[in-house]
Amino acid sequence: MTVPLSLGLVARRSGPLRGTVRVPGDKSVSHRAVMLGGLAIGETVVHGLLEGEDVLATAAAMAALGANVQPPDAPGGPWRLFGVGVGGLAEPARVLDLGNSGTSARLLAGLLATSPIFAVMTGDASLTRRPMRRVTEPLSRFGAEFLTRSGGRLPMAIKGSTLPVPIEYVLPVASAQVKSAVLLAGLNAPGETTVIERTPTRDHSERMLRQFGAEIRCVPAEDGGEAITLIGHPDLAGRTVHVPGDISSAAFPLVAAAIVPGSDVVLEGVGLNPRRTGLIDCLHEMGADLTLTPDATAEDEPLGTLRVRGGPLKAIDVPPERAPSMIDEYPVLMVAAAFAAGTTRMAGIGELRVKESDRIATMAAGLAACGVTVEVEADAMVIHGIGRPPSGGATVATALDHRIAMSFLVLGLAAEAPVAVDDAGPIATSFPGFTELMAGLGADLSARPAEPGAAS
Repeated sequence: MTVPLSLGLVARRSGPLRGTVRVPGDKSVSHRAVMLGGLAIGETVVHGLLEGEDVLATAAAMAALGANVQPPDAPGGPWRLFGVGVGGLAEPARVLDLGNSGTSARLLAGLLATSPIFAVMTGDASLTRRPMRRVTEPLSRFGAEFLTRSGGRLPMAIKGSTLPVPIEYVLPVASAQVKSAVLLAGLNAPGETTVIERTPTRDHSERMLRQFGAEIRCVPAEDGGEAITLIGHPDLAGRTVHVPGDISSAAFPLVAAAIVPGSDVVLEGVGLNPRRTGLIDCLHEMGADLTLTPDATAEDEPLGTLRVRGGPLKAIDVPPERAPSMIDEYPVLMVAAAFAAGTTRMAGIGELRVKESDRIATMAAGLAACGVTVEVEADAMVIHGIGRPPSGGATVATALDHRIAMSFLVLGLAAEAPVAVDDAGPIATSFPGFTELMAGLGADLSARPAEPGAAS
């Protein structure tokens, strides 16, 4: 089934979801594979790259910066990159348009900060609302100069440092994007660049930097947390990268199967990085019938198979320290909480307010429209589940946010009345083939009817 996503989608109550599937490649790993492959000397071959709009924006940007980026010869084939070497990025002849991808913008800002070139980056309506000061502040310490719109927002002009200096930076908030931006900037700075994080965040950058040949140390910090130190000017060498399935994408069929009675869904080849599995911990605590089988042959990133069967869920308190391990999965966890018996509290989730949308406000509004009782605080949400399907019956405004759209489509598969989303187009940024995969499991998804009197 191919549905024109820009028309919006509607999800209707489905029968049991059944089948074995693989979700697309991990978005975080894919971004980093393209960036480091674009720097490394020699050939990098990437299998399973996510060909969503976000990663394609990173690939186009690296090509504009001088890397030789070769798409597959046939659908599903590997991508090949021939890098320019650390310090070898070329000044782009055009503005780098990064679409909806905050990861692209922030990590590329790190690469550009210590390259002696000038570049300008922009994005779509959603990305140009997102704050960049959290990366420009530490990157300025390397000697880079940034010019942004008010509030530190894109478009952003970058003048990379001609004589970069290494820095030591303590993350003020738990953010893998900020950590990665600083480490990537440290590649072209002399000496040691150190990032100290008090709360562990996803470590894809550290893992992949090592795989490409960088020297990186991770040791306990003096005042708690971890100090990650990168030695500058490494000789990065091309390699083969196998991208695991994205656990953030797997979250949607996972939760859908958990809330649709009688379901039995198997997800193969899913990345199980221990700093990304917070949602699995939450579903286990909620009583979901979920089993995990690790793949003993996995090398660069842990992966395995998940099997979930539909059944009753109970409310839980999600500890704030779990947020970094599942920050992108909170919207669909909120859907699970709407079906659970009792009151679920999610604290320490203020970071959701500066994602593709204000995900706390957007999810709260959509859940309320679907008959779910919610309470909103500055960095927390309380969801009062009643142990049965909510009423549904709403058309939800997604604010151009792919994870909001997919979350409410999951809700509609088990709600009493259909649930529609106003614009499903952004889903392609992270999960191309979402509707086809879900329909293959038995989900009832179709195009949303046009509004009366709307232009054709």
